[in-house]
Amino acid sequence: MGNSKSIADCLAAVPATETYVWYRKFMMEYPSGLQTLHEFKTLLGLQGLTQKANQHVDQVYDTFDMNKDGFIDFLEFIAAVNLVVRGKMEQKLKWYFKLYDADGNGSIDKKELLNMFTTIQALNGQQTLSPEEFTSLVFHKIDMNHDGELTLEEFISGTEKDQDLLEIVSKSFDFSNVLKVICNGKQPDTGASFPQTI
Repeated sequence: MGNSKSIADCLAAVPATETYVWYRKFMMEYPSGLQTLHEFKTLLGLQGLTQKANQHVDQVYDTFDMNKDGFIDFLEFIAAVNLVVRGKMEQKLKWYFKLYDADGNGSIDKKELLNMFTTIQALNGQQTLSPEEFTSLVFHKIDMNHDGELTLEEFISGTEKDQDLLEIVSKSFDFSNVLKVICNGKQPDTGASFPQTI
């Protein structure tokens, strides 16, 4: 129930004409109105991943599945599109935090951050920092009380204050390529033009 307001807010942020185009595209690909995890991975060409990379993709899918029914419906899909395309940095940082917080306890420890960045590298290729360097950097810069855990507040305020760190985190979760696949990828041409927001 608590998610319905945030989904409605996200839907309202996307203009009606774009929402209709996205809806047609979504329903052509998923006539049942629901996208499964397997379909999500197939759409993005994410087969044959390492176990860690696969876990990361599962976790991304799970965060988009707001009502936790095991599927992404159109409202969840458009909320995800809105976050990726138009979301404010604070909204994105909250979502990143949710991904990093693998056990869902409301804080990120060094092991969670290390595991997440390792899997991100497995998906995105080599980064400028190793996962160990990235983890040390993050905790050195933003763990204000030095307790070895990052709260949501520490994560958001610390990341927003450090442009270098913000850039690393943002690039790690750049989903513009995902939207390009959805718009241009595996669909037959319907003659419809898609939003040029990517």
